[in-house]
Amino acid sequence: MALELTDANFAETVLKSDKPVIVDFWAVWCGPCRMVGPIVEELANDYEGKAVIGKLDVDNNPEIAQKYGIRNIPTILFMKNGEVIDKQVGAASKDVLEGKLKAMM
Repeated sequence: MALELTDANFAETVLKSDKPVIVDFWAVWCGPCRMVGPIVEELANDYEGKAVIGKLDVDNNPEIAQKYGIRNIPTILFMKNGEVIDKQVGAASKDVLEGKLKAMM
């Protein structure tokens, strides 16, 4: 299951991770986010223990969304060693997201 990321736990969970990280920026009211959500959950299950995969609700956690300049959702950041390596804006297939994750491993 994807982790619930917040402004409070982001630094500890994402920036200090020694594994590749996927952060899904989403909101409850966002239709495309609901399409991507199940894919993110699948990846979280498939890569448990190999990658950190989490979701950050932009309405409840504006600080992190603003810090990373998130203007459109869904936006998925692919991070390693606290740095953004790649990004996907808008809905995408599991193959696309998994390909970007594998490229970081």
